[in-house]
Amino acid sequence: MDSPSFNLQEVKRILEAALLTASEPLPLADLKKLFDEELGNDALGNILNEIAHDWEGHSVELVNVASGWRFRARPEYHRFIERLNPQKPPRYSRAVMETLAIIAYKQPVTRGDIEDIRGVVVSTNIIKALEARGWIDVVGHREVPGRPELFATTRQFLDDLNLRSLTELPPLEDLGQLVETVAAGAQIGGMLAPEEDTVEASAPAPQISAEGASPTIN
Repeated sequence: MDSPSFNLQEVKRILEAALLTASEPLPLADLKKLFDEELGNDALGNILNEIAHDWEGHSVELVNVASGWRFRARPEYHRFIERLNPQKPPRYSRAVMETLAIIAYKQPVTRGDIEDIRGVVVSTNIIKALEARGWIDVVGHREVPGRPELFATTRQFLDDLNLRSLTELPPLEDLGQLVETVAAGAQIGGMLAPEEDTVEASAPAPQISAEGASPTIN
């Protein structure tokens, strides 16, 4: 965007207006539509980074997640915002967290893979809850008898955890805390523990290796 009409401050204001009013993260391809002149990805990325720097010290911040760029309230202000719409933060059962962790770090996996690692039958309610939340999806079928479905995490999962890719996943032992923090701050839809899984609260945590986690997402 080397045209003499290019005005950096005006471009910033246009981007801020679009991002502050968007309900979902905006990818570079959509942001480029805001301008008549050609704006390359590198140039646009640099401007967005400048905007992020400009907003440092404010109560909201500009972040880059898997689906694009978005403004969000800084975590330290979540507890105040919650007062406008007080809800009890959702509980995540151990069974839900174990299932999500296995899918996140070992994907793609079948239901049978999950059951082999957890040592118990995976409740259909857990799979449906994670799918309804938009955190997992079927990405294919394993070419074995019965062709079981293969599950992987989604871009929505990364967006909700404010991650750009699977390579940014925290250490396995920190995943639960990250999910709970996001749930408490954003009041993410609840995934309560099905009755058949509540008895597992005292069970040993599964030994899940993060090695081999693929950065490919659906």
